[in-house]
Amino acid sequence: MAQWKPQGIWLDGKVRPWDQATIHVLSPTVKYGVAVFEGIRAYWNPERGRMLVFRLEEHSRRLVQSARMMRMENPYAPEDISRAVLETLRELDPRCDVHIRALLMVSGDGPMTARGPVSLAIAALERGRPPGFEQGIRCQISSWRRISDEVMPPRIKCTANYHNGRLAALEAKANGYDQALLLNSRGELAEAPGACVFLVRAGQLITPPVTDDILESITRETVLILWQEWQGRSGAVRPVDRTELYVADEVFLCGTAAEITPVIQVDDLEVGDGVPGPITRKLQSLYLAAVRGEDSRHHSWCTEV
Repeated sequence: MAQWKPQGIWLDGKVRPWDQATIHVLSPTVKYGVAVFEGIRAYWNPERGRMLVFRLEEHSRRLVQSARMMRMENPYAPEDISRAVLETLRELDPRCDVHIRALLMVSGDGPMTARGPVSLAIAALERGRPPGFEQGIRCQISSWRRISDEVMPPRIKCTANYHNGRLAALEAKANGYDQALLLNSRGELAEAPGACVFLVRAGQLITPPVTDDILESITRETVLILWQEWQGRSGAVRPVDRTELYVADEVFLCGTAAEITPVIQVDDLEVGDGVPGPITRKLQSLYLAAVRGEDSRHHSWCTEV
């Protein structure tokens, strides 16, 4: 089946033809990475003929918070962004799972300190399961350290922050791995490029706290809620040493793009039995039920287009 190709991108108030959704090459966004963004998933249900956007309100709110911390002169409220996402999907009418990129950018041709004008762009591209979703992936602890709140705050989802993860991912791939894992400046586990990390030890779910230089991830919060409902107890949110990854029973990544991706090796050491574990598999199934609107407890997480 041919992949769906969008014919346009929403930019500053309307969907424009794909090749006309542009900003100037000398904009602060291009010159200095002065842009914040969200990755949002929308899931198509062919049996019911409907599209559901997962946790749209939370993504829109975080995008506005990022713009505020970047001191942008942002004219868009969270509800404006949510409305633009829904307008985009209605006009483009994809009949497949899509990944949505919402961007607030300092356009024009101003200096590094320019705060405006701010443009909003919404794009949607077909996206299915992430690589490794079924069989798992091999990860390497990166020689690069995660940026810190004192340097480039990870809780700001700005494009420039992702250069840190890009360097780590490129290093891991050059060394024959699928993905990287980043430690923070204190030598504790932070996150993977574009994804948070969970591990399981003796039946307990563990993940680093948001104060350990990770993105305040919406998917991470979702996993912790699903675990609480399933197990009737909270996951452990605490610092994680590097070597805990070597003795963990299970490890997985989570994020809008990654969904829940099992990790089966870290630094050439097998995680558990070297295959995706039962807790990871269960959380995958709970997550997929939630994002597709099949979990009645969480219909509020899904916005119908």
